[in-house]
Amino acid sequence: MTASFKASSFQWRLFAGSGVIESDLAAASRRHEAKRAFVICSPSIRSRTDLVTRVEATLGNRYAGCFDGIENDSTFRSVTLATEAARDAGADLLIAIGGGSVIVATRAVAIFLAETGSPFELMTQYPEDGGRPYSPRLMAPKLPIINIPTTPTSAMNRAGTGLKNAELDRRMEYFDPKTRPQSIIIDDDALMTAPWPLLRSTATTVYCSVIGSTAHAPSNPLVDADQSQAFRLIAPVYENLMEASEDAGHRRNLALAAVLQNRAEDDGRRLVGNSPFNGDYAVSTALHLFQPSIGQGDSTAVLMAHVIRLADQVDADQSRRVASALGVWEEGLSADAAAERVADKLEAVFRKLGMATRLRQLDLNQDDLPGIAAETVKNFNAIAGDSKSDEKARIDRSLRVLEAAW
Repeated sequence: MTASFKASSFQWRLFAGSGVIESDLAAASRRHEAKRAFVICSPSIRSRTDLVTRVEATLGNRYAGCFDGIENDSTFRSVTLATEAARDAGADLLIAIGGGSVIVATRAVAIFLAETGSPFELMTQYPEDGGRPYSPRLMAPKLPIINIPTTPTSAMNRAGTGLKNAELDRRMEYFDPKTRPQSIIIDDDALMTAPWPLLRSTATTVYCSVIGSTAHAPSNPLVDADQSQAFRLIAPVYENLMEASEDAGHRRNLALAAVLQNRAEDDGRRLVGNSPFNGDYAVSTALHLFQPSIGQGDSTAVLMAHVIRLADQVDADQSRRVASALGVWEEGLSADAAAERVADKLEAVFRKLGMATRLRQLDLNQDDLPGIAAETVKNFNAIAGDSKSDEKARIDRSLRVLEAAW
């Protein structure tokens, strides 16, 4: 008998396949009675693909214009400019075309258009007196958002927003469930526009998340179904990504795995305790933000095996589940031996894809490591609930991971 559980559902529609921009975007915009649909993208999407042109042709007189200046890591500067452009266009619907930076930036545009407070008052607050950080409630209704992802990004149906601002010592962070997309359009040709380094990085982030989730016993049958299917979709494609990347269907499976993994986490995976098989989100994010040339997926992969090997104690059931999923389990293996096999298998997969498995292989100096570790306490997703007194322990643990990975 299934134990009692809770599940959540968010109102969004998914369209996936060949030509779904032409077949489904117009109807999706009409569903929201949109008359001024405004596109947000990066310079490369506008100049190197025909996606904006396709959207404009599909929407006809509902197309209100395009802002094509979103910068990597969703900078506050570019989001501010995008907000002004959307306001000037009289936007009543936002369409994000691109990867995680564009999709996250579009959520921020929706917030800035709707809320009356300063962006610096609306963002997550870190009290100077050492109190726990908190994220203000953002209550104003938001414009509907349609996401057209070009990569298998885990950002495509999330509600969190992080903006880079060089004038601050941390990211500007926001959380608003009303910025979840109303529709997600996974168009095959749009996915084929992502260059190899970007595809590899975003696919790696999803793959590592799916692997981490396999460690945990199912919290309810809905979570188990989504996570199991996410693994079946992503594992065979990712482990042969160089060859599979030229096939639109394979790229679509990567994107669908990201959607399912997000839904599994919404329904319970994030409530499960920490596990070494989850990697270290705080450290990998700090590494990426410290050196933006290191993609989020690359920063996740380079640490993954080392986090597993550094674990003080590995749960036997978790080791067995992950080792079985990766095809390296044998009866009689100890928890530590199974974990070591998992670490070895992951490193072999990453090397096959040309990814670094040691920090020394990246654009870093060993002297950078303490500074990166110090940044791990500036990530609300990782430290929510921590107090000021927890900071030193987290920094020490993070530095230990970085030194092991060097």
